Amino acid sequence: MVKPILCNAWPQDLPADRALVRREDRAPGDGLRPADVEMARVLKTAPLRMAADPSSGAIAQWQHGALHDIVEPMTHHVIMTYTGAMQRLERRAGRSVAVGTARIGVVTIIPAGTSARWDIAGTVDVLQLYLPQATLARIAGEAERGTPSELLERTGYPDPTTARLLLSAGDVLDGSEALDALFRQQVTELLATRLLAAHAGSQAVLQPALGGLSPTALRRAIERLRSDHDADVSLAALAADAGLSRFHFCRAFKDSTGLSPHVWLRQRRLEQAMAMLRDTDVPVAQIAAALGYASQTAFAAAFRRLTGEAPRDWRRRVR
Repeated sequence: MVKPILCNAWPQDLPADRALVRREDRAPGDGLRPADVEMARVLKTAPLRMAADPSSGAIAQWQHGALHDIVEPMTHHVIMTYTGAMQRLERRAGRSVAVGTARIGVVTIIPAGTSARWDIAGTVDVLQLYLPQATLARIAGEAERGTPSELLERTGYPDPTTARLLLSAGDVLDGSEALDALFRQQVTELLATRLLAAHAGSQAVLQPALGGLSPTALRRAIERLRSDHDADVSLAALAADAGLSRFHFCRAFKDSTGLSPHVWLRQRRLEQAMAMLRDTDVPVAQIAAALGYASQTAFAAAFRRLTGEAPRDWRRRVR
């Protein structure tokens, strides 16, 4: 199973084989930096939280101070939204100047390979998605759209839909490794689809596949999702079992079950947790570990979001 990278460390301290783009995978002389490395350089700080998946890029949460620097070309598209107080944004590239405001409900897009000078006067709380061009190309192909157009530069551009999607991914930067990784993969697919529809040079309407999974494909998907917490329940593995692209698998699974793969797995884990709390004396910390949560705190927070109660309180009430 390919596990996501969770880090609270300075990106340059990561081993070379865990970076977003390995040095040996970059074309000679391309001069592009991995997005997380370039962001750390210009923001002069480390991300508060970050989760990276080699197949779908990374999501990072930052809080940084004033910025007056040139952002050099990066290997990934950077899509960001904001969670804190408003700040004026100014982007300069040659004679072109774009001005916007960092605030809730807007997005900023830095297409891969582009460079500009940024001027931001004060503190910014921001969530960033580092999206590989390969992901955009794959989703465009799976949706039978052909070669995707280049993403447009955006500076504080109003787009509540994209902002909400990105914020939802930020809510699960830690927790149950398999469950939250599956959710981030699904959200990344949705974000890429949204970018193609609303922020590409020629906007497209992407038509979802019609119809659900075959009985055999649905059985295989359910068996994988029901397996032990350390099994590979990535979107790629689920789609491969069904013989479908990830784009079409998500839609077909929901047509068949009424739930997305992530929501189905979340319900399954909740049922397992409730059974263990109700029928056994296993400590909450051990239940959290058995279900694949990074910590007892992460498990308790997830359980409370779904039930409105802490695990211990729920256990006392139902016994």
